[in-house]
Amino acid sequence: MTDLRHTEADELLEANARIAELEAERDALLVSLHKDKLLKPFQIELLKLQRHLEAEKTPMIVIFEGRDASGKGGTIRRITRYMNEKRYRVVALGKPTEEQNSQWYFQRYVEQFPAGGEMVLFDRSWYNRAMVEPVFGFCTKKEYRDFLRGVVGFEKDIVRQGTVLVKLYFSVDKETQKRRFERRRNDPLRNWKLSEVDVQAQEYWDDFTEMKHRMLERTNSGSARWTIIRSSSKSKARLNTMKVILNAVEYADRDTSLDWSTDPDVVVSGKAELARMDEERDRLGRPRL
Repeated sequence: MTDLRHTEADELLEANARIAELEAERDALLVSLHKDKLLKPFQIELLKLQRHLEAEKTPMIVIFEGRDASGKGGTIRRITRYMNEKRYRVVALGKPTEEQNSQWYFQRYVEQFPAGGEMVLFDRSWYNRAMVEPVFGFCTKKEYRDFLRGVVGFEKDIVRQGTVLVKLYFSVDKETQKRRFERRRNDPLRNWKLSEVDVQAQEYWDDFTEMKHRMLERTNSGSARWTIIRSSSKSKARLNTMKVILNAVEYADRDTSLDWSTDPDVVVSGKAELARMDEERDRLGRPRL
């Protein structure tokens, strides 16, 4: 009889624990649905933007750069959720082939450029050569220097020929990145996201910080400025990213009742981010780059 009572008590504890777990999942889902509801008005505006680009035959490129687990992919999915699939493409190029390595560096990216009226969203772009490649030794020092010398002119030509170019850098703090990696590691629905490079991202944190500073300093040009998206809060990052993209183009029928201002704690100019990084170096007593 005693053993039976223990068994029933254990089952009751397990049942209560499962109920608590399900209630937590329900609450998280309700919060997520509420946050996604806030995006809906701007997702409608993205459809208007698409119609404008198509009517004007204007090509548009949006670059998503940033550290691993900074929320780029989730933001892209929210942006494109209701968009006309015929008028946009998400491009996430893998490792270049041997033939591509023998070509002009920008060539495989140019091949993915939008036609008039189309939007292309690059989930990582030619800026691989400014961040990932030099940190992990995937390019030579000369290739890295040549990239920094040539990319500003390359982007100036893109803009001069009528393409709208938006450059976004998603910035996440080290502890948040670590938590997101742990979640990927422990969640069977997410562990496919955890790559070999991801595993080393924390170890090379300072190296990536240095590359980020150099990239912003050398490539934040007048014709193609960087916008920093602070993405420790994914929901805020998604909403503000939509606003940045929509604010980059003057299109018809914009809903003037919406709040089009961006959160200054989330959206920061490349120039302001450089100043912040320099101030941090001074505070820590480190030499400026």
